[in-house]
Amino acid sequence: MKVERFIISMLVNNEAGVLTRISGLFARRGFNIDSLSVGETERKEISRITITATGDDYIKEQIVKQLEKLHDVIIVKVMEPRHTIARELILIKLNVPQGKRSVIMEAVNIFRAKVVDLTPDSLSVEITGDTSKCDAFIEYLKPFGISELCRTGITAMERGSELLYGELDEEPAAGGELEDLG
Repeated sequence: MKVERFIISMLVNNEAGVLTRISGLFARRGFNIDSLSVGETERKEISRITITATGDDYIKEQIVKQLEKLHDVIIVKVMEPRHTIARELILIKLNVPQGKRSVIMEAVNIFRAKVVDLTPDSLSVEITGDTSKCDAFIEYLKPFGISELCRTGITAMERGSELLYGELDEEPAAGGELEDLG
């Protein structure tokens, strides 16, 4: 079977211990989490978790089946790459003196990155985009000496009007609220 990277998006109860149970499930089953992004949704009691993992169809199926069994997991969906917007945020610090920044600034403009901190001896840059764009920017900056790098992990949602909430067979009520999730 073909091994590939896939993205799983899920809605979970926003409660203490939920992330521990989810990451514990991956650890117990021997599945690796390549990237993880978690945050509240428009409803404070619900969080959205985006996990990137690698495996064949069997592993992907097993992960989804096991996640669906967890009490705090409301919905799990494997994101279809063609219909998914996936982005990552990276902060990169370079220790570069003032006189040697012009080539870096040119790259910042070309990659549509942003300088977020500037001192006489360092430069910190923020870039958002798909993983390949972010990886290319990192590769470009390596010869300049990256002193620190921090990645958020991938976050993703479906393109167009499709909603992860739509998988619950319920429409969001006015103001984005869902009816009882059960």
